[in-house]
Amino acid sequence: MSNYWETAASRTDGQHTAEEFEAAAYRLVTEQVLYHSDKHSRIAYYLVERYTKEFEHVLEPLGIVLDVNPLLRYVFAKPKHQKSGTASVSLTLIALVLRTLYDESARIGQQNDNGEVFCELIELDEKYKLSTGRELPSKVEFNALLRQLRRCGLVRMADEQSLEDFDGEADSQSFILIRPAIVEVLGETTLQRLGHWSQTKVVDAINNNEEEITEVEA
Repeated sequence: MSNYWETAASRTDGQHTAEEFEAAAYRLVTEQVLYHSDKHSRIAYYLVERYTKEFEHVLEPLGIVLDVNPLLRYVFAKPKHQKSGTASVSLTLIALVLRTLYDESARIGQQNDNGEVFCELIELDEKYKLSTGRELPSKVEFNALLRQLRRCGLVRMADEQSLEDFDGEADSQSFILIRPAIVEVLGETTLQRLGHWSQTKVVDAINNNEEEITEVEA
């Protein structure tokens, strides 16, 4: 495969190396979503966006479909054959609530140029309580869940630059940004299944003090 990437790199007139192509392909498989707005992902995003056919050729034998969103500037690697996995009750519920909040804001155009939705933690807390009848997890658990969601490309922490897009006077510690690929990662089929679990399995798990819900689409 290194020869394949060496050939691809040779067509960039020395701008990129085979190692950069290999690294971008690895990140697609492991991270699933790459955003142009993330400085550490910019080169990888550019390579995938510019040489989509080459990456599709590599990912196709792995059963992965590559989607490129040039408007919001992210690339998404989606497995053709979804598998069942395991997700905690808290992670499942927070993912549901975040997708709901994203849809509500996107519907009325409350997004920044990168398609991200600004979410105040107070709003998330209120929506979580209203939607689930539960309190948000403790700060330690909540932060751990956010780290998982960040690795999946679903959220990122607010910073000074993102605050300028919404409210320069806000405290960055009080906000997160819900990222547009949440629509891809948590598609309608997943939402329907998760929504059903939120009424049945989630309730049963809560009543039985279970820590996990099985058969979550990964």
